[in-house]
Amino acid sequence: MLRRLALTAVVTLAAVSVTAPGASALAGASGQVPSALPTSGPLSAVQPALGPLPVPLPPLPSFLGGGNNGGTDEPAARTRLTVTVERSGVAGADGTFELTCGPTGGTHPERQGACDRLAEVGGTRAGQDLFRPAPEGTMCTMIYGGDASARIVGTWEGRRVDTTVTRGDGCEIARWNNLVPVLPDLR
Repeated sequence: MLRRLALTAVVTLAAVSVTAPGASALAGASGQVPSALPTSGPLSAVQPALGPLPVPLPPLPSFLGGGNNGGTDEPAARTRLTVTVERSGVAGADGTFELTCGPTGGTHPERQGACDRLAEVGGTRAGQDLFRPAPEGTMCTMIYGGDASARIVGTWEGRRVDTTVTRGDGCEIARWNNLVPVLPDLR
């Protein structure tokens, strides 16, 4: 969400800097554009310059692909996770997979979907608790979701991640389902 807002602001600033300031919108029935220029006095000879506004565009923030990355051509990935899934019961879902977002890459079977999910929850309150286990003393339903377990280690949105997710009770099942498609869908 923050990325989209910042990108919108940069694009809007770029559009404003290349267009004449509202000439068509301010033209009246006579076709003349109202002006605040003096008609007499020492500044009456000043003519407005038509064309782009002299507004320099600031560099893009690093999370939008701008900024300096130590002289490399590719921006540094803000999300780099190693996902290890065991005993899921889904063909091809067990194993250790690498996931990189920004740019999307790695060996994860659903790279783009997983990166989209992480970006979707990244700016929300749910994103703050995405990898955190249920707090001690939380009342969880005693529903057993199977033997599947997963360990996720790495960096997400610049924050360190090291968590294990199981399907041992209702809280853990909810955590697992919230991480689909980073984790395989076992529903």
